[in-house]
Amino acid sequence: MLELLLFALGGVLGALGGAAGAWYWQQRRSLCRAVFAAVPKPWQVVSPEGRSLLANPALEEFFGGDPRPIPVLLAEEVKDDPEARQQLTRLEEQARSGLAGHCEIRVPAGGSGPRNGAGPAPEAEAGRGANAAYDWRFVAAFPLPEHPGCTYWMVDDITPQRQMEQIMRQEQERFVDLLENAPVGFYSCDAEGRFLFANHTLCEWLGLAQNDLEQGRIRLHDVVQEGALQEGALDGAAPFDPFGDDGRTQGEVILKGAGGEGFRAAVRQDVVRDQDGKVLRTRSVVRDLSREEAMAAALEQSERRFEQLFAKAPAGIAVIDPQGVIQECNDAFGRLIGKAALGQRGVSLFELLAESDVAGLRAALSASAERRDKHLAAPIEAHLKGEEGPVCALYVNRTEASDGALDGFVVHFIDSTEQKNLERQFAQSQKMQAVGQLAGGIAHDFNNLLTAMIGFSDLLLLRHRPGDQSFADIMQIKQNANRAANLVRQLLAFSRQQTLQPRLLNITDILAELSHLLRRLIGENIELKMNHGRDLGVIKADQGQLEQVIINLAVNARDAMQGGGVLTIRTENVQVEEERKIKDESMPPGSYALIEVEDSGCGIPPENLDRIFDPFFSTKEVGAGTGLGLSTVYGIVKQTGGYVFVESKLDDGTVFSIYLPQAAEEEVAESMADAEAQDRRDLTGAGTLMLVEDEDAVRAFSARALRNKGYNVLEANSGETALEMLTGEGEPIDLLVTDVVMPRLDGPSLVKEVRAQRPDLKVIFISGYAEDNFRKRLDEDAGIHFLPKPFSLKQLAGKVKEVLGE
Repeated sequence: MLELLLFALGGVLGALGGAAGAWYWQQRRSLCRAVFAAVPKPWQVVSPEGRSLLANPALEEFFGGDPRPIPVLLAEEVKDDPEARQQLTRLEEQARSGLAGHCEIRVPAGGSGPRNGAGPAPEAEAGRGANAAYDWRFVAAFPLPEHPGCTYWMVDDITPQRQMEQIMRQEQERFVDLLENAPVGFYSCDAEGRFLFANHTLCEWLGLAQNDLEQGRIRLHDVVQEGALQEGALDGAAPFDPFGDDGRTQGEVILKGAGGEGFRAAVRQDVVRDQDGKVLRTRSVVRDLSREEAMAAALEQSERRFEQLFAKAPAGIAVIDPQGVIQECNDAFGRLIGKAALGQRGVSLFELLAESDVAGLRAALSASAERRDKHLAAPIEAHLKGEEGPVCALYVNRTEASDGALDGFVVHFIDSTEQKNLERQFAQSQKMQAVGQLAGGIAHDFNNLLTAMIGFSDLLLLRHRPGDQSFADIMQIKQNANRAANLVRQLLAFSRQQTLQPRLLNITDILAELSHLLRRLIGENIELKMNHGRDLGVIKADQGQLEQVIINLAVNARDAMQGGGVLTIRTENVQVEEERKIKDESMPPGSYALIEVEDSGCGIPPENLDRIFDPFFSTKEVGAGTGLGLSTVYGIVKQTGGYVFVESKLDDGTVFSIYLPQAAEEEVAESMADAEAQDRRDLTGAGTLMLVEDEDAVRAFSARALRNKGYNVLEANSGETALEMLTGEGEPIDLLVTDVVMPRLDGPSLVKEVRAQRPDLKVIFISGYAEDNFRKRLDEDAGIHFLPKPFSLKQLAGKVKEVLGE
């Protein structure tokens, strides 16, 4: 457009006079020069005769001011490389034929390129390898259709990119070598014990080929000595269960090789399961305890054996004289202190430790000097010097001359920094668990109070119908009690003690109820904004888990906005027409309900974005977090069948986007029909019930409610009283309704006693705790039912009629 205007202006100025026309062409040339100079990549237009018609300043700088055409300049540089010369010739022929093309060629190092005199970075030189004598060029040729025979050439230096690719290949090879030849064995097997992977080290220990293991000819049980999995490898050793229920297991076994000889090994592994609990595979690490013990004995008993293994040891080792001066140290020790090992000879070991740990090392050296037995001393903990010096476990042992006199000490350094971090995280996790237990206990007591409030409100409503003067007041009491019950349920969700009950949910209602708790969690200096989408679809999830997701994200946002800010929660319907791929996640087509949690906080560094959902990963200060909040969010969303994505910019905030699949219309309609049927059903019944509840108010309401529905109710205020009544010669009982938590004889214990005499007696447990808390104490039985507190008159009567009607 600009050139057309200049052309039109040139025509007008040409008509006005030569001076104006000259001014126009001068302006046009100035504009073209500015455009050419602005392109950072070297380019050139070459005529059919091979002359340079146009070139930008970047080209002159790239080739040191040489004005010749790019093909000529590059041909000179690759004259001794037939392959590169052939690529360049083919590119020229394509351009003359009217076809665009490009290629990558190598040129001798130090040839063409930027003339700024700066050499490659040291890490780039290290990554060149066999290509250290070459640089790499990207060359492209584009024919100009409107100017036959003319070609637009472009060249660029891609040496750093090639060097980076070389570095990545080398790092990958190092990783494979480390995995295959590590001093421990690695393997993975499926639920049938078939090996999916085994590294070279493990195969060497067993005397078997990798193909024999990985192709299914030999299974896990074939290499484990018979009986070792059930009874433990040695007396006092923990048995090894390869598919333990806790998902992680460790223990000792006797492994046997191809020749039948066995060796003692320690196995530690994680069991990977799918959502249904089915075993997919294991991630297993094997330590050969026999070899480790032999190596330790050799290191203690022989200086010559120590010298042979010294350089290969994965732990840091320093040999010091009686005064603490280093005589020898290995590479692992040098890596720990961040200096070359060879340069530490003659340096006092005390100078490399934090001042607070010097006295502990001196005491350990004195104790080792006086001890002449061959047993390893207990390790001491020490910090190496530096702002973030690693924490190490130091094993100190004396060395002796040929006459038995003290010759010095050998000190082993085991880096325990990561272990200490995990211990701190575990301690923080225990604190959070204690807070959760406290919250669960408070919620239990509140549920008892709320059960009585809601229940007596229901009884009052039976006598005060709409229009009665007291009806509105009673409804206010019941509505506020229900609101309090929601807060208690959210408290149980925070402590993860709620009973999981997936059902159809309206997200708008959930967020509205949760907003009161969120405002208290985030504090007064953070503004909470709620933007609800219209006609939001229904989802199927556990309400407590969904609330846990929102609470965790809100707390995470609060910690990111220490100076205040805005927390925005948005919802909307999203229709995904085609499969979406975001990073490593693939979201299939379908209807989703989107929940976005956005904060205006400090943001997440790009290098941490791929790790934020990892368990125990946290960027907070030590003691300020467990590193489990976001991993819990990820786990709950995936279990619900949803997807969670995150976008963040430093100093600009973070957005978490949660996509939850919407329930089918048929399922929603069926659920609504079921709810209507529940509202219309007759809740009266007949039979004799025993109600066991230590809270007088709850027992009084429940007994009155059930009697009003036609039942004969026997009351007991404790488990002992109920047991006496049930074992006596009273009238037969059709149903036992009992609280779970009671002093002395609790509900589960009462049921076990009664079931010994009445195995067919139906039971309903009522409790403010989660159902899972006591289910594990009872055998799975169809006659055991659960009603969580607080419950209304209708819920209690409905549950009783449902159980008696089975």
